[in-house]
Amino acid sequence: MVATVAHRLPLKVNIPAGSPLHAAALPHPKSHRRPHTHTPSPLTPFRPRGSGGPSDPIPKKPRPHTFVAAAAAPSSPGPAPGSSPGPGSNAGHAGSTTAGGSRRAGAGPILGPALSDLVARFRRLQNGSDIRGIALEGVPNEPVTLSPGAVFFIGVAFARWLRSKGQGAPKVSVGRDPRLSGPILESVFAAGLLQGGAAVVHLFGLATTPAMFYSIVLSGCLWGSYYVLTYVFMYVYIYVYTYVMITASHLPYNANGLKFFTAAGGLDKPDITELLQLAAVAAAQAGVMLGDPLSEHSHLLSAALATDPSRLARLPFLPAYSAALRDLIKRGVNSPTNYHFPLLGCKLVVNAGNGAGGFFGEQVLAPLGADVSGSVFLDPDGTFPNHPPNPEHPAAMAAGAEAVRAAEAELGIVFDTDVDRSAIVDGAGREINSNRFIALMAAVVLRQHPGTTIVTDSVTSNGLTKFIEQLGGKHMRFKRGYKNVIAAGVKLNSDGEDCQLMMETSGHGALKENYFLDDGAYLAVKAIIEHVRRRNEGAGGISELLAGLQEPLESTEWRIRIQHPDFKEAGAKVLAHFYDLVLSGTYPDWRLEAVNHEGWRVSVDEGEGRKGWALLRQSLHDPLLVLNVESEVEGGAQTTAARVGAFLRSETQKGGPALNLGPLAALLPQAPPHGQHSTRVAGTMDRTQHLVIGTILDT
Repeated sequence: MVATVAHRLPLKVNIPAGSPLHAAALPHPKSHRRPHTHTPSPLTPFRPRGSGGPSDPIPKKPRPHTFVAAAAAPSSPGPAPGSSPGPGSNAGHAGSTTAGGSRRAGAGPILGPALSDLVARFRRLQNGSDIRGIALEGVPNEPVTLSPGAVFFIGVAFARWLRSKGQGAPKVSVGRDPRLSGPILESVFAAGLLQGGAAVVHLFGLATTPAMFYSIVLSGCLWGSYYVLTYVFMYVYIYVYTYVMITASHLPYNANGLKFFTAAGGLDKPDITELLQLAAVAAAQAGVMLGDPLSEHSHLLSAALATDPSRLARLPFLPAYSAALRDLIKRGVNSPTNYHFPLLGCKLVVNAGNGAGGFFGEQVLAPLGADVSGSVFLDPDGTFPNHPPNPEHPAAMAAGAEAVRAAEAELGIVFDTDVDRSAIVDGAGREINSNRFIALMAAVVLRQHPGTTIVTDSVTSNGLTKFIEQLGGKHMRFKRGYKNVIAAGVKLNSDGEDCQLMMETSGHGALKENYFLDDGAYLAVKAIIEHVRRRNEGAGGISELLAGLQEPLESTEWRIRIQHPDFKEAGAKVLAHFYDLVLSGTYPDWRLEAVNHEGWRVSVDEGEGRKGWALLRQSLHDPLLVLNVESEVEGGAQTTAARVGAFLRSETQKGGPALNLGPLAALLPQAPPHGQHSTRVAGTMDRTQHLVIGTILDT
């Protein structure tokens, strides 16, 4: 029987053989985020003998079928065995309409144009392979779009979707970050899952996205919890094939979202599209009008009353995950004198940004002997009062660096909200993120796996490529988007080329030894192990690993909005013309780079052996053209950007799509007054400042 425990301290975790948290640096061939084109083998977790759990492997994730919302609501798989139809069922409901024309909850199925409106409402919540929206009122011009009612029907739809893929009555774990809207969305999503036919829902409460993944890895494993007050030790078996994380990553406090994963991988964009269409049909079947509080709230109350509590368990999971990370550090350091306290004498700082990462200092580092008293913003606070929890944000990195200097610490860790991204600060307060963090992890990985390939996103510097090659590795520069980067690494491995590290400049990083999972805490653990190893050997600080990294003098990013209904096609035409410009020889110092996976990257000869570059590409999700420029000479980034800006302006003047060139306006020649000519070029901004100005998504 699964018990609900208010607060537990971990004593023991039996981790499956072969897990990287059981045997460090043991490669594992499975990926939790492979795209459909590279369907992974089923992940079959270790199950203790006599556990009474299912013994069949988890089925592969099939290709989703195209779903078209129709006026007539389709039949659903129905509730789990032994449960009664929930209040969202059509049984016994006759359609009725109020005098004002609005529909009440339970008024019968909504058909025709109203269903189309529901589909459109839900589809607007899609953000690539995730769901995101505004969940709290209070910010002008940002109305609530991800309401409790919407999340309830997404839960219904997800359970039905899982059952349609052959999972039977699914078992699902649900976690959340500390956003103020998290608890209510967690509850209504769980109620929706149960009404949609889920067998059991485990509510993990405050969690991280990587920790949620381990609820699948440890599925069926024996793990223990310790009652703080009653001193009763309990063993709990959990069986989870699917997990959902309620988070909006680094977005502001009023936003929230959902990430969906099965043992076969994360849901992809077509899956989310289908899921949201199913949610619209579920709402239509129930006769609920989204945005109508009376309709939403009365239905949610009915659903809550119909929920079977025996199928719902509150089971904090972070303690089990923390114990696994502690064990990884013990084995990684392997101290002959202090095996159980390998961090004794180390002064480390964590900046959790008031997200979910505070556990790392309190439950991982401190129990191993580390002094974490200088850590900042460990308390979860869904308003994020101190700075955005984002390792790319200058304020987050500055706060981490200041904390390291104030505490005279040896190392600092900076996390994002749900801890799938991280960054490092060295003992001198030097920020190690973006290219530097990739270089640091590459140095660690290449020492353990000589000659391996490192996959990164498209905006990494020329200096990083040289750094990796000087260490004997190979660098594959792929696309933006952490899922794209990870998928490329998975494919290399499946094709027989060893790829141990896949990492994006945003701080997402995945290791082959860790199930190809992008886990900010796991990256931090690897950095800490390397730091302690060098400390014990009397070597220099961890920053000395970056001595050979050549960094650009200037690094800048501009985002240009495409003002066209079909922005993808319009952007593609602009990029095609940019390709023609590069090959035309208009700028003899430009050369198209040999390999381009997105947009076009141009090498710029800056004289005396110095090389800059420019990349013009489309954003993954937004109507934007993104221009990244790096230069090794003063003013070089401005010169290159001005050339690209002149090209973009000519595209608009020649009848191409309207482009908002405001970000580049200061670099473009203005109309000369009174016949005079002006070539003045304004000053540039740091790349991170431009990132703050733009909408920071996975772009």
